[in-house]
Amino acid sequence: MQKDWIIKDSVDDGCIQHLVNDLSIDSVLAKLLVQRNITTFDEAKAWFRPSLDNLHDPFLMQDMEKAVNRLVIAIEKNEKILIFGDYDVDGTTAVSLLWLFLSKYSKQLDYYIPDRYTEGYGLSLAGVNFAIENGFSLIITLDCGIKANTQIAFAQSKGLDVIVCDHHNQGKELPPAYAILNPKRNDCQYPFKELSGCGVGFKLLQAFCQTQNISPNELFQYLDIVAVSIASDIVQLLGENRILVAYGIKQIEENPSLGIDALKRISQLEGDSLSVSDIVFKIGPRINAAGRIGSGRLAVELLTCNDVSLVMEIVEEINSNNEFRKDLDKAMTSEALLMIARDPNQEQKKTNVVYSSQWHKGVVGIVASRITEVYYRPTIVLTNANGKITGSARSVEGFDLYAALEQCADLLENFGGHMYAAGLSMKEENYEAFKDRFEQVVGLTIRPEMLIPKIKIDSDLLIDQISAKFYRILKQFEPFGPGNMTPIFMTKNIIGNQTIRQIGNDGGHLKMLVKSTCANVVYEAIGFGFGKEVETLKKSTFDICYTIDENEFRGEKKIQLRIRDIKKIIED
Repeated sequence: MQKDWIIKDSVDDGCIQHLVNDLSIDSVLAKLLVQRNITTFDEAKAWFRPSLDNLHDPFLMQDMEKAVNRLVIAIEKNEKILIFGDYDVDGTTAVSLLWLFLSKYSKQLDYYIPDRYTEGYGLSLAGVNFAIENGFSLIITLDCGIKANTQIAFAQSKGLDVIVCDHHNQGKELPPAYAILNPKRNDCQYPFKELSGCGVGFKLLQAFCQTQNISPNELFQYLDIVAVSIASDIVQLLGENRILVAYGIKQIEENPSLGIDALKRISQLEGDSLSVSDIVFKIGPRINAAGRIGSGRLAVELLTCNDVSLVMEIVEEINSNNEFRKDLDKAMTSEALLMIARDPNQEQKKTNVVYSSQWHKGVVGIVASRITEVYYRPTIVLTNANGKITGSARSVEGFDLYAALEQCADLLENFGGHMYAAGLSMKEENYEAFKDRFEQVVGLTIRPEMLIPKIKIDSDLLIDQISAKFYRILKQFEPFGPGNMTPIFMTKNIIGNQTIRQIGNDGGHLKMLVKSTCANVVYEAIGFGFGKEVETLKKSTFDICYTIDENEFRGEKKIQLRIRDIKKIIED
């Protein structure tokens, strides 16, 4: 698939040179810092040495004092407290965090995870009724609640107080909760807006520690769980999130909780170096699989269990759920791609909308993402649940998917989400009309350039600028993620040679030694999916864009270039 290379905007050369002089680093590394709005020695020091001392005062968050006071009263009066969280990674880790910490101070504690299929996302009336029937007087919602106006009003009418801990955008009116902790509240002055749902719960506990003179280390021992939440929820890895993830990853590497350690082992992550990608693609999906295939309670049971043998039983069940999820994912993706390929008009279309009543509802979002990777268009994958067509939508960069769905609202029973991802449902008889309308709306509003995937390149780089010191400092930019993505470099005029060869069972990948035309420094490079280019590259000069990582073979580590794209192949 053709990709556009987008060179990031230039930054102030004076700032770059200032950092080069102060830090004694390569100008390209200094440029990466300036791109991240780091322009002074002190800012660079804080970036390279994240510290828990730099976490913000939790009482800067609107309603924090009210929330903590209510929690303290509930514990002192031995009230029953229900911790309510969503069924995904962020929700289940948040519930686990609060249960592990608060169970030391309250014996009247329980948690509730809604069923994805019968209750859906967020604070459910079933959950509120559970609290009423079992004598709870306080509900703490995590990763949800900011738009649960009806449910919270009902809880309030029955004498239940609700503390909301959420990080999603608020609606037109805030719910009538006792306290609402959300940095994205319109009236909240909290300086960091990008906390995960679990992160907001962490701030509540941080404030609780401060008022009760509890050592923060009692809370920091759970940073492995917090890090899994932040990484898996794909929130900005800047500010407090970067600090929490840096410490949390270190804990996962060195001293994880039993549940996280079990997930780490079953994911075959037993080395001494863990990345955010390892969490996103290996640990997070397994936790998610509990709620997609079975119940999200299973994930909480794993993360809160202190019995080694029981932990192993639970993690095996969760891993089995994940294997089943992967099989479903693979089968559904193949079916969906075949549907699209068989459509005689697919090349002219600007959208992908596919439907099968046999598909599993818990996997449609993943399949929509997979299809978007193959056919770079706004994509909707639908199945049948409880007599309605329901599913998930995914967008491409720059296109407002939610706005397009708003123009189809008369054909939908329900929809919600944001610019790049959404959920929706409709009556079966509206499917064909919706499919046509959505194609029409997108066709009229999407710009041609939005249908071409983009690679954002941080900087030009000469091969001879890469060194052990360069890579060592680059590693200190971790943890990588949104807001601080793994830097992508571009090197021009790579000389093709006979070291280029196909690898992989089907020869689909390539490996080669690369050097610049203006230097003799050589590094190994690997390009997944570029095997078909091998013979052409052998007799060409070309440009590559790539990331830099490390390959370990038989105990020896070597710098390796991981090719993202190849361009300007010029025949000799």
